[in-house]
Amino acid sequence: MGRKGVCCCCAALRPRYKRLVDNIFPEDPKDGLVKADMEKLTFYAVSAPEKLDRIGAYLAERLSRDVVRHRYGNVLIAMEALDQLLMACHSQSIKPFVESFLHMVAKLLESGEPKLQVLGTNSFVKFANIEEDTPSYHRRYDFFVSRFSAMCHSCDHDPEIQTEIRIAGIRGIQGVVRKTVNDELRATIWEPQHMDKIVPSLLFNMQKIEDIDSRIGPPSSPTGGEKEENPALLAENCFRELLGRATYGNMNNAVRPVFAHLDHHRLWDPNEFAVSCFKIIMYSIQAQYSHHVIQEILGHLDVRKRDSPRVRAGIIQVLLEAVAIAAKGSIGPTVLEVFNTLLKHLRISVDFELGDRRSSAGSTTFSTSSKESDERIVQNAIIQTIGFFGSNLPDYQRSEIMMFIMGKVPVFGATSQLLDTSHLGDLGTRRIQIMLLRSLLMVTSGYKATTITNALPPPFLDPLLSPSLMEDSELRQLVLEILHNLIDRHDNRAKLRGIRIIPDVSDLKIKRDKISRQDVSFMKKHGQQLYRHIYLGCKEEDNVQKNFELLFTSLALTTIELANEEVVIDLIRLAIALQDIAIINEDNLPMFNRCGVMALVAAYLNFLSQMIAVPAFCQHVSKVIETRSLEASYFLPETIFKDKSNLPKSLEKHEKNLFFLTNKIAESLGGSGYSVERLSVPYVPQVTDEDRLSRRKSIVDTVSIQVDILPGNNMEDKADNTEEITFEALKKAIDNNGLEEQEKEKRRLVIEKFQKAPFEEIAAQCETKANLLHDRLAQILELTIRPPPSPSGTMTITAGHAHYQSVPVYEMKFPDLCVY
Repeated sequence: MGRKGVCCCCAALRPRYKRLVDNIFPEDPKDGLVKADMEKLTFYAVSAPEKLDRIGAYLAERLSRDVVRHRYGNVLIAMEALDQLLMACHSQSIKPFVESFLHMVAKLLESGEPKLQVLGTNSFVKFANIEEDTPSYHRRYDFFVSRFSAMCHSCDHDPEIQTEIRIAGIRGIQGVVRKTVNDELRATIWEPQHMDKIVPSLLFNMQKIEDIDSRIGPPSSPTGGEKEENPALLAENCFRELLGRATYGNMNNAVRPVFAHLDHHRLWDPNEFAVSCFKIIMYSIQAQYSHHVIQEILGHLDVRKRDSPRVRAGIIQVLLEAVAIAAKGSIGPTVLEVFNTLLKHLRISVDFELGDRRSSAGSTTFSTSSKESDERIVQNAIIQTIGFFGSNLPDYQRSEIMMFIMGKVPVFGATSQLLDTSHLGDLGTRRIQIMLLRSLLMVTSGYKATTITNALPPPFLDPLLSPSLMEDSELRQLVLEILHNLIDRHDNRAKLRGIRIIPDVSDLKIKRDKISRQDVSFMKKHGQQLYRHIYLGCKEEDNVQKNFELLFTSLALTTIELANEEVVIDLIRLAIALQDIAIINEDNLPMFNRCGVMALVAAYLNFLSQMIAVPAFCQHVSKVIETRSLEASYFLPETIFKDKSNLPKSLEKHEKNLFFLTNKIAESLGGSGYSVERLSVPYVPQVTDEDRLSRRKSIVDTVSIQVDILPGNNMEDKADNTEEITFEALKKAIDNNGLEEQEKEKRRLVIEKFQKAPFEEIAAQCETKANLLHDRLAQILELTIRPPPSPSGTMTITAGHAHYQSVPVYEMKFPDLCVY
């Protein structure tokens, strides 16, 4: 009795908060929390908030003891009591209590019992949803980030327990994110050491999604039960929430761990999961931060530039998907950076492809061909990305990108070329040209400029029409298609697809507007460049059917969009000049090419005559076409491009009624008010500096100026060129009447040329003669002007060995003005 009384006396002397805490625990833990005593404890905590820290410490002490003794029933009761106290108490004194609470949660998470881990997570999530009145400057969640991330990677043997722990870990991470983002010190969670744990843990669980494509896009709204039971869905929603809370300063820290995870798990090839991740990122972040993600993708592409082609292609595909979303919003200053990086990797890919080809020269192995095809996949992905990005930009930005890409194309005399192709050789340069023009073709698709001057400014037009881009049939096709994109402002190109004799052009319902003053001015300044490009394009031996189709479309679109009466006359002169190419054949073109040019002229003049609607002109064109269909069907596109076997042996024996005649056209147009004087002047293409210095055969080859550089040399050649004096020669010399007639005819032709020919042609011919004479004079001066002797000596080569002959200074002869 005495001992019992002593115990009762000691219990009565214990602090009240301890007695209240002890009373909430029943004798049998299965009975659960004693609600009446819990209400008393809650009332006491609210009435005396200064005791909260002691209550929390005592509960933590009991919970730690129960965890060690495996009294899990009492652990559940203690955590339930803590949760109720947290929900009921909102005061300054709750801070110390929270520390005790977090200490107890940490104890549960450290235990190896899955039920306790889930219990601790649930309590932490409830705590995370509580909004505190004042921020906590000393509290950190490093342990919880590490522990919840580890739970996300649980590999328990029991699948149900594994799923339960992973879900708990994801919910814990979600709680940490919500708690820290709402806190004043939320920047701590965005530190790299935390993001490197949180993001990979979420991505690891997101990989378990079976049907990725069904949920790509803006955030979905799955049911509550589905979210709680599926770790992949829960991880995705947590990932979206994390990215949605990211700000300008911490966006990069949230995105970089994604690259590390994809690299570590080799998820770029195949890249379905990588694409889905970045779609989620782009849809979740704020629109003004999209350019941060694009910059990170570009930076990672630079880091992985030495990886396999499929890895690089996977990264570029991800960039394409990101750009597809970001291009519609704000993308900041990354526009040129995107294109510059992509063009750089395009050059790298071509370099790799050519390197593999050179290393495998002489051996045909499957691995090498596989590498080349993989590099083609990379190049196609880059071009697709450039085209898609460019086509989604506003017009003012797109015109800048067009100039930017054109400046990268290796052409003669380009001062803005930034891609180093010197080490690639001719084949590599051609590949770069094709790739860049394909990119430019996609960027210009759908571009509608108000005036043709905006679409084709001189810095863009000059390199585009450069002979350097006429070396290959595919290059010429790409250039013409780019011109079509820019010239066609009324979407008529689809109606003109294919080269054919159109019976009735009105059935095509061609859309056109009145030619503006700006367009007329453009044709006066740059029309000769367009005519010249078409003219030279028809003279290439490697032309195929597609080349002729594109040339026809170019002539037709120029007629629709840019042709006034003066341009119509120029186009007819150009067509007649093309016909003369086929008939005279100074370039020794194959018979198919000659017939193809004849078919091109027929198809175009048929189109032009119906567009300008001059009955006499239409009648002449129709008559020639009808005659050809009966006597020479190989001069028509419907025959020559379908049956190449039925080709004539020569064109010299054909009757004139098979050709379009200049005098007939002049008569028909003269009666309709057209100024036909210039039709009698043959078209001569403009000559450029590149023509004179190019390795290709050009129109300058027809001009020859002979100058004797050094007198006294080549006496034998001079003797051969001396005219032989015979009786017939003396007779011709005496007959002055014939010479006078020839001189009069020459003067008449010169006067007629200067009166009727366009100023551009006259200026071009004069400039050509001046440039040629200047080149010859430069050669003469280079050979005649020798450098003075040098005291260091001059090198002479005898018997294959170099010898230096030194000249003393006192023997050197100086000009009088240099001696004093």
